[in-house]
Amino acid sequence: MEADLNAQIFSLAKRTADMLVKMFGSRCEVAVHDFTDLKHSLVYLAGNVTGRKVGAPITDLVLTELRKGPADIQDIPNYKTSARNGTVMKSSTVFLRDSEEKVIGALCINYDVTQMLLFTNDMEEFLGVDPSQAKAENFHTTVQEVIHDMVDQVVSGFKKAPAHLLLEEKVECVRLLEEKGAFLIKGSTEYLASVLGVSKFTIYNYLQKIRTQNEYQMQE
Repeated sequence: MEADLNAQIFSLAKRTADMLVKMFGSRCEVAVHDFTDLKHSLVYLAGNVTGRKVGAPITDLVLTELRKGPADIQDIPNYKTSARNGTVMKSSTVFLRDSEEKVIGALCINYDVTQMLLFTNDMEEFLGVDPSQAKAENFHTTVQEVIHDMVDQVVSGFKKAPAHLLLEEKVECVRLLEEKGAFLIKGSTEYLASVLGVSKFTIYNYLQKIRTQNEYQMQE
């Protein structure tokens, strides 16, 4: 009875191996090991990433795990391995147990990620940006959105309602918007005036004083 049960366990493992390779494709290899003979434990191989054949020995990683007591042997998920041919893989090992919880074999999944790693390196290089050139840039669909967004960003920086801004704070709003180039856009003066609750001529006066000061500083 025990032999029949073990045969069913290995039959299920082999069918699972075939299913996983069909699902994940040619970069996937699934090996079934029978620990009855550790020198030739590989009894079934679906796909082939490592270059092994049926009859190959057990791996050193599994041997290390088998030195533990049965209750201490744990499945090993999602670890990095490499084959002798240089292939880099993601691997997982599931231990097969009989009705008495004795470890009798293993189902080992190896997925070739070599090309993905190369692609990842290329993508990281392509997506990399110069941190010293960090800029905030918004993409609007209308010029009105551009004006509104620039004005709102500056005004909101004062942490108070526009109507409560002091004279010098209103002038500072104009100065900041001048630095941002907001007044290169037609309609920005009128919009800022409406937000600050002053006339557009007042904004013109602020702007003229700021530009005069800038020109004077440049001449010094």
